[in-house]
Amino acid sequence: MKLNQEIIITTVQLLVGKYNFQKQFIDKMIDSFGLTDCEKTLNKTFTINQKLKLILDAQGSLIFVGSSTTNIEIRKRIIEKWEDSAINVAFLKWGRTNGHSRSHKIRVLSELRWHSGKNWANAFIDIGGFDKVFTGLANESKKSKFEDIEPIIKLPELKDFQIELKSALIATLREKGNEAKCMISLPTGGGKTRTAVEAYIEWLQPRFSEGKFLIWLAQSEELCEQAIASFSQVWSSKEYTESLRIYRFFGSNAFDLDDLNGGVIVCSIQKLYNAVIADTEFCQEIISNCGALIIDEAHRATTAMYEKLYEYSQKLNGEVMFPICGLTATPGRNGETYKLSELFQSKLYTPTLGPEYNENPLRYFREHEYLAVPIHKIVNTNCDIDDISIDENLDNDEIKEDLEKFFKRTLNKKLATDINRNIKIISTLTQIEKGQQTLVYACTVEHAVYLSSIMNFIGRSAVVVSSDTRKPLRRKYIEQFKKGEIEFIFNYGVLTTGFDAPKTENIVICRPTFSDVLYEQIVGRGLRGPKFGGTAYCTIIDFCDNYFRFGDQQAYKRFQDSWLKKSAEN
Repeated sequence: MKLNQEIIITTVQLLVGKYNFQKQFIDKMIDSFGLTDCEKTLNKTFTINQKLKLILDAQGSLIFVGSSTTNIEIRKRIIEKWEDSAINVAFLKWGRTNGHSRSHKIRVLSELRWHSGKNWANAFIDIGGFDKVFTGLANESKKSKFEDIEPIIKLPELKDFQIELKSALIATLREKGNEAKCMISLPTGGGKTRTAVEAYIEWLQPRFSEGKFLIWLAQSEELCEQAIASFSQVWSSKEYTESLRIYRFFGSNAFDLDDLNGGVIVCSIQKLYNAVIADTEFCQEIISNCGALIIDEAHRATTAMYEKLYEYSQKLNGEVMFPICGLTATPGRNGETYKLSELFQSKLYTPTLGPEYNENPLRYFREHEYLAVPIHKIVNTNCDIDDISIDENLDNDEIKEDLEKFFKRTLNKKLATDINRNIKIISTLTQIEKGQQTLVYACTVEHAVYLSSIMNFIGRSAVVVSSDTRKPLRRKYIEQFKKGEIEFIFNYGVLTTGFDAPKTENIVICRPTFSDVLYEQIVGRGLRGPKFGGTAYCTIIDFCDNYFRFGDQQAYKRFQDSWLKKSAEN
């Protein structure tokens, strides 16, 4: 948990004054917590007190938690300063060994496992004189004596054009055979996922209890997670008496027939294609009982893998298959217009918003404040990356996918520790007007902690959200962010889908991003316009390195023509 400045000041005074933490050990803590280069990044020398403040900004209430050598030594140095009577009482209760020397008792107590919110943690904090925030929150057990009941989510009402599309979808679902096919098109950010989920849940809800499945088919795991977030939000906003089961059929996930009980199957095309080829019992079950199929990124729906799925479905269900709906922001891309028209029975639903919309949907949505106007800024880092090992014989999409994986495995860590690059990042962040809501996508979790610590140190309120951040704390941070109590949320690998902070004014992308889908999801966190509860403008800042042969593969380049404001380069 983030510490307020009063607690930090008091804790620093305790550690330096009462517990006599010296420079040598504090430097060891700085190194252990990945903050070694902060002085170079800020071009200043820290005092002992400033170094401890930096550590407390980074570690928050978890400073005493953990089993690392540093964590144990922190606890040990504190226990060493306790009165003998306090050590003896604590050892008698938690030591559980036969040792009698003072040093033995100190060692045993310092190595005790720390269970947040439990007795030993409470006793350590109480005897040590620290604030109760450092005890942490007790972990939830399977049968907790209390439960946090989530409120029903109230989603914004659908706009008129979304209601129009929803009605068209439901009408198509009621058709028979090939007539139950269509495609809807909306610009990115126009709410096509929400619209489709609303329509299909309304139509299929009574059929789920009969063991029917809605199969949602997407190109990537990121898009799968985005769909799951939308299903979760929409279902939670309804007054249904039963729960909805959503299956993640992508990545390494696998299911037995016993797991199946109707619901939503969210899957990647590659995963479902492999199941079709293997003709698994799972695949037979979900296809035979499919109530409807939704294809995200439907402009790809004419490829060989999809055609194999259609053949397999007709083999199991006969020529008259289940309803199929395609979703896309770009119908007819890549010369596939005729095939798509044939597949979806020439039913393409778009909003009837007049010739202005038909001429340029994206511009219409921005001018009518459904979408924010993006102001794009490129910050060139001059960081040379030439040791990229990728097969250049792959096509562009495959190269981008491989680059995303390659950077995630190796080069992101190198970029995260580049001092000159971090100096540029901090310099850019400090130029953002105080009080603006800013999301920062770091290279690694450690990079997020590093940058957040520096921003807190210089007086800008920041927190880190990662996959390890517990849900109650994540919700608290996001709520504080919405209220303006926190300026910056630093993250890595999260906050790309299912994250709702519509007043976000800045998106800062420090990590290299080659995946068009991932990039679109990241910038989408800030592109909601005033009519969707968002902002009129959103600044998107990309930190760009020199990738030599693969420079043109950076995802932001695909969107350059979409920004209405001229890019500003540093």
